[in-house]
Amino acid sequence: MIIADLQKINGRTYPARRRTQNLVGGVSPIQAGNFSMGFVTLEPNGGQVPWHNQEQEEVYVILEGAGEMCLGDERQSVAAGQAVFIPPGVFHQLTNTGDTPMKMMYCYGPAGDVAHWRQELDGTLPRAGIEAPPLPEGAHPQCTDKP
Repeated sequence: MIIADLQKINGRTYPARRRTQNLVGGVSPIQAGNFSMGFVTLEPNGGQVPWHNQEQEEVYVILEGAGEMCLGDERQSVAAGQAVFIPPGVFHQLTNTGDTPMKMMYCYGPAGDVAHWRQELDGTLPRAGIEAPPLPEGAHPQCTDKP
């Protein structure tokens, strides 16, 4: 039996002020071919999964806190107990709008690396409205800070 334990997975902190811990895929002891899954903590007041897209379909499940979800040209508030479906290829962004940490899980498939993790660490994320489609009107700005 293989068990991934969040208490033992350090994860990685990203410039957009979030920590990602892989539960399935990445550096996790659990590897699957059809999906990857992880736990993410977004820091209060603006911690973010910045504007990006990927080939896989994905679901975000909000476990604690509240935030703003941008998906294509849509922008909506999200809160604990909600899940958002993200179709393949559609640009999306999640921002913590609260003053407490926001916790969520993601699941995408098929399994594999997603480019935005490396792009964010390298400071090469496609910028909204320049190399990528613009964010929906009124959205929190995309974090493109370099590490």
